[in-house]
Amino acid sequence: MKRSLIESSLAIPTSDGDGVKLNRVFGGADLQRYDPFLMMDDFGSDNADDYISGFPAHPHRGFRTITYMLEGHFEHRDNMGNVGGIKDGGVQWMTAGRGVIHSEMPKQTGGKLRGFQLWLNLPAKDKMMDPDYENIESEDIALTRIDDLVIKSVMGAGVINGQNVLSHKIIPDVESCYWDISNPEAELSTNLSASIPQGHNALVYVAQGQLTFEGRSYGAKTLLRFSDEGELDLEMAPESKIMLLSGKPLNEPIAQYGPFVMNSQEQIQEAIRDYQAGTLTQA
Repeated sequence: MKRSLIESSLAIPTSDGDGVKLNRVFGGADLQRYDPFLMMDDFGSDNADDYISGFPAHPHRGFRTITYMLEGHFEHRDNMGNVGGIKDGGVQWMTAGRGVIHSEMPKQTGGKLRGFQLWLNLPAKDKMMDPDYENIESEDIALTRIDDLVIKSVMGAGVINGQNVLSHKIIPDVESCYWDISNPEAELSTNLSASIPQGHNALVYVAQGQLTFEGRSYGAKTLLRFSDEGELDLEMAPESKIMLLSGKPLNEPIAQYGPFVMNSQEQIQEAIRDYQAGTLTQA
């Protein structure tokens, strides 16, 4: 059995933070269809004016953020006292839990910047957990080569083309995968068959180049959402790059207001009150 395509969409140009230009891959309305993922942004530019103002201090509660920097250098600071740089190929994990206030600011004054930020939901039982932060350098991210494919596993292990994809980061509650898959040295199109557990949602974002699914081609900045059963078979054009996301749905109510993601509007109102009172980050 093979997975079928449910829908495709183009990333939407927008801005966030202090005017940082980006493309919103998904997020906003009808969050259940991406469960356990909430939002993904593709940010980057050759023009420093598009990113130099960064993301000044702002709050979060109720989910995780995973920032993956392909190229460039940002610095993270938070109310817990963490300071960490994320640069070329590195990943920053932040669990907001009950509450965190942080900033993400560029440490470069020019040059190219390209990265992705993914929001991963927390189950209801963990939404008020202690916040946490982890910075992972590029060389510490598991890299697997299969045929002409180069797979960097930001999180989650699995199987592609019948071979194991390794990972140093596993999230048990949603069994999620986040794989950067490219074929930089391929001279011909590359076949990819991903074995994703039944019932898990699967998303593919074309970050560069193009892919073909069931005879139809999809170019850069396209998101594809697939059915939740069977193998996922794709064909990547030479020198393409995709982000493959998969995960077990939490199947819980989702309530979002800006940087707060909870299970009810009452909890959202509580988060707003806590932030306004200066108690968002307190146990």
